[in-house]
Amino acid sequence: MAKIILITGGQRSGKSSYAQNLALKLSANPVYLATSRIWDKEHKQRILRHQADRGPEWTNIEEEKQLSKHNLDGRVIMIDCVTLWLTNFFFDNQSNIDQSLQEAKDEFTRFIQQDATFIFVTNEIGLGGMPENDIQRKFTDLQGWMNQYIAKKADEVFLMVSGLPLKVK
Repeated sequence: MAKIILITGGQRSGKSSYAQNLALKLSANPVYLATSRIWDKEHKQRILRHQADRGPEWTNIEEEKQLSKHNLDGRVIMIDCVTLWLTNFFFDNQSNIDQSLQEAKDEFTRFIQQDATFIFVTNEIGLGGMPENDIQRKFTDLQGWMNQYIAKKADEVFLMVSGLPLKVK
């Protein structure tokens, strides 16, 4: 049976560090499932630096959208992050919120059918006020709805504030 942990918070709140430490407490060889697309050369270099920083105990998987295609039964998996994962659906669906949300929910549901521990890292992008343009507002809505969906299914939820985890659920 799956165990789902959601770690949320603002930018540079300590989400990923907390998630990595938690994954390493739960497993000697956790999986780091990175969801970012490589957008340019600088971004590729950033990804390579992050991979090198993780160390040999991590199994690194790069997957933009289809998380469920990876059989990770019995593993501890850190998914970093939901925001970048949603960006891939949103971009591929020409900013269609309904289609992106449905595809992400469907993929999430397939993925968590595995007997594993899932640590999802996500952003609370709606805390900063109303975005100034239509695309940003749409994405903020999409992110908020998906965060709610995951939180509802999660066994535990932590909100990171200034590097401190606050247990919400």
